[in-house]
Amino acid sequence: MRFHCLSDNPNRPCSVLQYKQITIMLDCGLDLSPLENYLPIPLVSSAKVYSMPQNSCGDLNLEAEIRESNGRVYIDSEPEVLPPPADFFNFSDVDVILISNYTCMLALPFITENTGFKGKVLATEPTILLGRIFMEEMIEFLDRAPKLNKATRWKQFQQHLPPPLADMKNVIHLRQLYSMTSVNNCLSKVEIVGHNEKTDCFGLIQVTPVSSGYCIGSCNWILSTGYEKIVYVSSSSTLTTHPKSMDQQSIKNADCMIMTALTQTPSVMPDPMIGDFCRSVCDTLKNNGNVLVPCFPSGIIYDLFECLAGQMEMNGLTTIPLFFLSPVADSSLAYSNIMAEWLSSAKHNRVYHPEEPFVHGNLIRNGRLKSFKSLQDESVNTEYRQPCVMFCGHPSLRFGDAVHFIELWGNNSNNLVIFTEPSVNYLDALAPFQPLQMKAISKPIDTSLNFIQAKKLIHESRPKCLVIPERYSRPPCSPGIPNSSDLSLEVGVHTFKYKKFDILKLPVTRSFENINIDEELAQRLVPTEVRPGVAIATVTGNLVVRDNKYTLRSLSTIKTEKGARNKPNQSLGPEEQRPPHYLFGKLNTNEFVQRLATQGVTDAKVETGPNGGFPVQIHLSAEEILIQVEENSTHIIYVDAGNPEETENLREILKQTLLACISKF
Repeated sequence: MRFHCLSDNPNRPCSVLQYKQITIMLDCGLDLSPLENYLPIPLVSSAKVYSMPQNSCGDLNLEAEIRESNGRVYIDSEPEVLPPPADFFNFSDVDVILISNYTCMLALPFITENTGFKGKVLATEPTILLGRIFMEEMIEFLDRAPKLNKATRWKQFQQHLPPPLADMKNVIHLRQLYSMTSVNNCLSKVEIVGHNEKTDCFGLIQVTPVSSGYCIGSCNWILSTGYEKIVYVSSSSTLTTHPKSMDQQSIKNADCMIMTALTQTPSVMPDPMIGDFCRSVCDTLKNNGNVLVPCFPSGIIYDLFECLAGQMEMNGLTTIPLFFLSPVADSSLAYSNIMAEWLSSAKHNRVYHPEEPFVHGNLIRNGRLKSFKSLQDESVNTEYRQPCVMFCGHPSLRFGDAVHFIELWGNNSNNLVIFTEPSVNYLDALAPFQPLQMKAISKPIDTSLNFIQAKKLIHESRPKCLVIPERYSRPPCSPGIPNSSDLSLEVGVHTFKYKKFDILKLPVTRSFENINIDEELAQRLVPTEVRPGVAIATVTGNLVVRDNKYTLRSLSTIKTEKGARNKPNQSLGPEEQRPPHYLFGKLNTNEFVQRLATQGVTDAKVETGPNGGFPVQIHLSAEEILIQVEENSTHIIYVDAGNPEETENLREILKQTLLACISKF
């Protein structure tokens, strides 16, 4: 089995498995980290952004593409993102794409559209619905304030640019975001599956999604052939939050476990971060300040609504409104409350009372939470008041409504912007807007497995081998994080580590295949009891392979082809096709060499494998013959000496000697 890595970001994974003549892509994450190197796109003309001085970068004449702010350079262009590279692996060769959750599917249009892709995509229903919401929001943000400038020349001189542009990786693979047409075409190719639903892929492998506990509809994947089991663990959580709990039983005893997308905040736990988030918001509101929360339109935001509403009630702040501003706000809130079967037991059981699973349904009815599609909505003018808490996108602060509120509230020190998205560096996000008087803090909330939880899961799952990103094998080199073994994966399992563009050969090989016996042939079998409860029967039949399924059928009369000496065609009946003996067991190489010596072949030299086992090589120097003996097969390689009679005699000696050394009945 071969494993190809197409992503440098373990939390936006994309990899490819090649096994049993089938090619499977595991996730297709979209890396949004390049956004921080672009100028923000305000909804309305911004004197602060457009007054930034141009930077020609010496003699490169890039003043039309590069601007400078506070000693840092930015690209003045429509932002670009980093999908999996199409030149490393041909996407038209991919047979199946397995999606773990909606955060790991944002690059799907880049893979399925205009690439020759003809395979199928498998994902759960919430993953498709919420993934569409994420894509639609980004497209809408960019369409609202289109950037006329399309900078490309800077890529030719990237190495000569000031940092951080000079440090950007894979700039040749940067792409502008897709259109809504591409999204619709892409999602039309997706087949919806449910948790624990088995799907057959071309008769070669069976894939099953099981709950990963990370977000609504998220899953880990089990790939099974009936004899081999491969488990793909991505973005999983053992914590009790709003999604359905993780299925840890189904992923046990795998031949190979591929693990990625562990926590991005290994030194902090999510519960204290949520508590700090609520306290910081309440303290700001008490000082008559506004709070901006740059966020994605789904995920941890549902838990933040619930926890924050409770804390505000305890602090007597129930009259202060919560605003959720997004082109897909209504869809996100509605979908979350109709997906009860994908939620935790506590939230699922509320449906039978009857109550809505999430608290935000009640908050909307009571007027405490209000959602708007855009600032242009008429209801914004009537409902908007301060102080307030504003949830809006995009967390990168490069486009979306969050850019507008940073500029609107940035000059008041009573206001607060609080970041909860762990993939965003809040200092880099705020850098183009400096100097700011509003307070800014980061409370990253990541419910994914941390390293201690991951090691416990691996220990309990007992995989035969483990595949992880190389960076998980060593503690992170970040300031403020101690160099501890608790921040890396060191387990007593054969471990393979990978980086982007690595190709690994994994020790998962085909050992057996299932064969169906034709009903007519099965009726003819005569089992013989060899000991109480155990009976055996010999089977001779015709093996038929169709659609990667094996069937053993009764022998039928066949006609032989015309021979080299123009012998007429002959008909062979079933009895004539039966072999004279049934061979079984392994070749005894010592006996084989001794019997060759009695036939006059005395120059045999034997080389054994590790620890005296297989494979064994037998060299016959004078005859220029090499015999390779493996556990389940024997290969005889020889050079034709030119004399047909001598060659035929030698072949007959080797054949009869070989048959004499193998058990038969």
